[in-house]
Amino acid sequence: MPTRLKKPSILRQLAVTVVLSGFLAYLGVNAVSGQYGLAGRAEMRDEVAALEMRRATLEAEIDAIRHRLSLLDPEALDPDILTEQAHALLSMAPPDVAVLVENGTD
Repeated sequence: MPTRLKKPSILRQLAVTVVLSGFLAYLGVNAVSGQYGLAGRAEMRDEVAALEMRRATLEAEIDAIRHRLSLLDPEALDPDILTEQAHALLSMAPPDVAVLVENGTD
């Protein structure tokens, strides 16, 4: 009994090659210029640097607020500093204190 082997079509092989080459090209382009590719990586580094600077600024602000809150601690509250701050805030001085006004011209 004779068997006939079917010869593969050259068009089918060519089509598969073209489709796979196109997919490979698509992956290559995205690896270079995609959101998570080489160009995107540089943008992410810049964003990380900006966020780290913002974090440092916020940490400094938090430390300043914590320091101001520690000054309000009732056990660490100094009455002299409190009266001095009140006089400075209200722009007032007690009658027995001499106030020296500096003139801006030296």
